[in-house]
Formats: sequence, C-alpha cells, structure tokens
Amino acid sequence: MKIYRLGLVLGLLLVAGCTPRPVEKTPVRVLIAGSMMIPFDALEKAYEAEHPEIDLQIEAHGSIQVIRHVTEIHEPTDVVVTADAALIPMLMYATTIPDTERPYASWYVKFATNRLGLAYRPDSKYADELNAENWYQVIARPDVKVGLADPRFDASGYRALMVLQLAEKAYGKPLIFENMIMDRFKTSITVRQEGDRWAIHIPEIVEAKPDSGIVVRGSSVALIALLESGDLDYAFEYESVIQQHGFQLLALPDPVNLGEKAYAADYATVDVQMDFQRFLSVKPVFRGEVIGYGVTVPTNAPQPKAAADFVAYLLGPEGQRIFTENYQPLITPPQADGVEQLPAALQSLCVPLTP
Repeated sequence: MKIYRLGLVLGLLLVAGCTPRPVEKTPVRVLIAGSMMIPFDALEKAYEAEHPEIDLQIEAHGSIQVIRHVTEIHEPTDVVVTADAALIPMLMYATTIPDTERPYASWYVKFATNRLGLAYRPDSKYADELNAENWYQVIARPDVKVGLADPRFDASGYRALMVLQLAEKAYGKPLIFENMIMDRFKTSITVRQEGDRWAIHIPEIVEAKPDSGIVVRGSSVALIALLESGDLDYAFEYESVIQQHGFQLLALPDPVNLGEKAYAADYATVDVQMDFQRFLSVKPVFRGEVIGYGVTVPTNAPQPKAAADFVAYLLGPEGQRIFTENYQPLITPPQADGVEQLPAALQSLCVPLTP
C-alpha cells in the first residue's frame, strides 16, 4: 500500500510537470476611429490567432477623442488610428509628453481613404424621392430626422459640415449650409468667408434644438443604432460603414464627398475651426482635403515593439485583405510621414508621404 501511494504521488507530480503553463499575453492597447470597428474586429481575431502571445485591446472613439485619450487624459496607448491622418501631426507632433518633453508622435502612416455618403433605410422618409441632385433638399425638410456626429470629437462630424458647404458651390445654391445647420442649434454653428476660404465655426456647446430634425451623437458609429431603429431617417456616414451595416447608400457627388484627388483644390476652400480651446496647447483647424486615415505608435507606448509589429500586419497583405473584404478603400502603397523615425518593421511597407 505504501509503494502504491508513493507511485501515485510521483505520477501526479510528473503529470503536473508536463502540463504546459498558460501563455502570458502581452497587452497591446489600440485606440481607433469608430468607423474602423468592423475591420479591426476581424484584424484582432486574425492577428491573435497567429500571435497567441498578444492580447489586442481595441477601443473605438471619434478620431479627436482618440487623440485626447493620449495627449490630454494621458492613458497608456500603443497604437493610434484616426480617420483624419492630419490630426496626428497637428495634435501629437505639436504636443509634448510632460515627463520627457518629447512629442507624443514623430511619424505616421496614411494607409486608407474613404468617401462621405448618406446612409438611409428603404422606409426612410422620402427615400423614394432621394437622388444625387436633391438630397440636400430632402434632408432639410422639417419632418426629416438627420444624424450628425459631434464635430468637436469626430472627423466625420466636421466633414459632414464641409460637405454641406461644398454643396453650395457644386449645386450653385448659396443657402444649403444655412438651411440645414444654422438656427437648428442652441448655440449657432456659423460659416463665413475668410479670404479665399469658407470657415465653419464650432461653438463650445453643440446641442441641437428640440424638434430641429438634427440628432447629434459623439461619434458616427453611435448613429447606427438610431438609424436601424427608425429614430433617424438619414445619417452622414463613411461609405465603408454604410456598406458594412447593409444600409442604403446615397453616393454623394465627387465635388463634395471628400474622396477624390481631382477635387482636392475644391475641398481646400473650406475648413472647420473651434471657437474655444478644446486641447490644452493647440487650437486645431481642420482643413478640407481628401479623406486619409492615419496610424502611429505614440512615443511613450508601453509596448512599442509589439505595437510596430501589429501595424506592420495591418499594412501588410493580410491586413489589406481584411480591409478590402470590409469595403475599406486603401492607399497603396501606404505613405509615411517622418520616415526617418519609422520603426524598422514598417520601412519596407511604405513610401514617403506625397503632398
């Protein structure tokens, strides 16, 4: 009996010694623009399947809010992805980390583009009348409810305002912006000509008047559920998001959709300015330009090597496949700003950014 018990104990010890220990995962925190949620969900599954030692922790916000989490709230972050690549040099190059006085970022890669469109359902009010020639009249009707991302936090929000201003020139109708936006907010969003540009001014508080027909949410993806439920008739969304969610898409014409290089000079005639200090050290001006998504690894990222490896994956063939399958248009090859600071893992995947 004693021999049996000793053998049993030795056997249990051997089994315990042979049992593999759980892999200790490295957390990589990734903050992304909300419009990238669906492709990044697919990226997360694919990447973690190939890299079981990595735990991607992906969190979505409006693009401006993404950067505020890093530069204002000072949350440790490994990868930043914004729907407006210009936000990275504007708000991260120009802002320094308190402990080191180094900028929050010194490079970024522009890797994707998009177009702004109108999302709607087949039973949205006046959907049977809607077309590329009258959309701005339909959504301005008093019984129509239109969703708009908050321009203080989300790039699609300030881009939607640009679209309405650009439409005035494209259609030869000088009151499109005024009819849709002005007098519908408790504190007015205004537009005025300043030199050769039209400047849209955003107040500190953005709150639509009751029964104005405008519904504002902090990010464009927060409008999806309202559109699905019928609480909205239309919403300004990126074309990729509209297709991912199976909504009807009204493709806006090239002179206004912010997606065509041939119209870059027209887009550049409008900008959006904040009439208050949203950031502690920078007062940004958002320029009208062709939509470009940007990615960077903050200078103070807790896991810079793992972060760069993940960015290489999303810029590489598998990442490109996933984006394409999810209707996300890409910039090929990706274009890098600050190439001298680019991590080694990314250098062969990018070309220098062209103006």
